[in-house]
Amino acid sequence: MAVLVLAGFLVLVAGGCACVVWAARGGPRWVRAVSGVTLAVAQVVSLLGRSGRRSSLGRGGDSDD
Repeated sequence: MAVLVLAGFLVLVAGGCACVVWAARGGPRWVRAVSGVTLAVAQVVSLLGRSGRRSSLGRGGDSDD
């Protein structure tokens, strides 16, 4: 079951990336909408990743204290 969920997630990510490329070349309106959602989600994930790194740096990084 977990493999199916992971495969579905991978298909969504690949489809989103394809829509971003297609929208950059002037695709239809729905492709530009999917592209915008994909880029917004990527921005949110990027911001969450940065805040996670900052909090781990504040705790001393990777040291084994």
